[in-house]
Amino acid sequence: MRCRFGSVVFAALICTTIAQKQLQDLTQVLGDDPNLSQFTALLTSSAFGSLYANLSFQQDITILVPNDDAFSKIENSQIGDAFKYNQSDAIRAILQYHVIPGVHRSNSYNGSFQFNPTWLNDPKYDNVTGGQVVGGVLQSGDLNVFISGYGSRTTVSESDIAFKGGIIHTIDTFLIPPVDFTSTCSTFNLTAAGGAIANASLAPYVNTQKDITIFAPNNAAFQNLGTTLSHLTIEQLSDLLKYHVVNGSHRVSYSDSLVDGTKLQTLEGGTITITFASNSLFVNSARVLQQDILLANGVLHVLDNVLSPNASNARPAPTLRSQVPVISGTRLSHNAVPFVAYLTTGTSSSASNTAAASASANATSGLEQAAATSTSSTSATASGKKKGSAGRSRGEAVTSGFGAVIGAALWVLGIL
Repeated sequence: MRCRFGSVVFAALICTTIAQKQLQDLTQVLGDDPNLSQFTALLTSSAFGSLYANLSFQQDITILVPNDDAFSKIENSQIGDAFKYNQSDAIRAILQYHVIPGVHRSNSYNGSFQFNPTWLNDPKYDNVTGGQVVGGVLQSGDLNVFISGYGSRTTVSESDIAFKGGIIHTIDTFLIPPVDFTSTCSTFNLTAAGGAIANASLAPYVNTQKDITIFAPNNAAFQNLGTTLSHLTIEQLSDLLKYHVVNGSHRVSYSDSLVDGTKLQTLEGGTITITFASNSLFVNSARVLQQDILLANGVLHVLDNVLSPNASNARPAPTLRSQVPVISGTRLSHNAVPFVAYLTTGTSSSASNTAAASASANATSGLEQAAATSTSSTSATASGKKKGSAGRSRGEAVTSGFGAVIGAALWVLGIL
């Protein structure tokens, strides 16, 4: 009986060894897929040879590989100029942003965003401890989605393709490296906040400070206060705005860390309190309208009201669609947006900053779609199921010869 048990263990070891040898390396996997030809050509070009060599010798990594269709979308995206003018440093940063340490299979994601650091840690393009992150979520129907800079939304078209160093997920759009707050704010209807920050001479700080979290009121929130803020001194305006900024000291406050009852100390010195109620996040009494907009140096969350350090005890009325402002004022007429005149171009040298002016409302809707895990369309769900299943089938096929492996094990047992 003991001999028989030893034979089974020995056979299992042989099966494992044979299965591992069947896995293809990165070069083989990329070369076998004609739909990844442009990415393969780019990665293996002389300009990025060192990156390719480094990837080839890695273990336990996840690579998000843009398919050929993704390359057709580059021209009209925020990274278009980097490719148009062959900016090799920027393109290298973009490629690094598609590499995630660790093996992150499609089923490791769920209905809440999780944020994984990437290989993008060049201080020229990133100022987040541990490397710039990408956000991943599993929508209903097994549809994996990733978000990146400008709230861009990328869908996995084929998942869990195994190779010797880890796994590949092919994606339908390039990830966009995040840029600074000033370059991002206009995309998300935050030009009043951006202008106010510039007016208070805080732009250099919020655009460059490491691991920052910004809770920015939208334009409507500033409009609702009318001329109230215009009567503040620059020092008073600065203190008010600092109350919306958290310097995380090596920790960015993404939504997955904003649990009910969380208290965060602000740059102003006061404390804000996070409340989770009625399936919504609130900061003091302000509702978070959009969360997890990635920045080159942290993250941005959009609020429906301006916060006040003099109303730190304010708490939400979750049943109200719009929260009552904690600062009194009369709404500006003619939809005038305050502080916009002070808004200037951002200071970031991010890989995607060269095309900041081309950011559109599609980025905003993309983020909302990615977060709405329960409202995916039937067709997208069906497509996600089909593509996800195809990816997993291919990943299993890469370890080809499972029947042969089992046969080998039986043969071993037979001779033992």
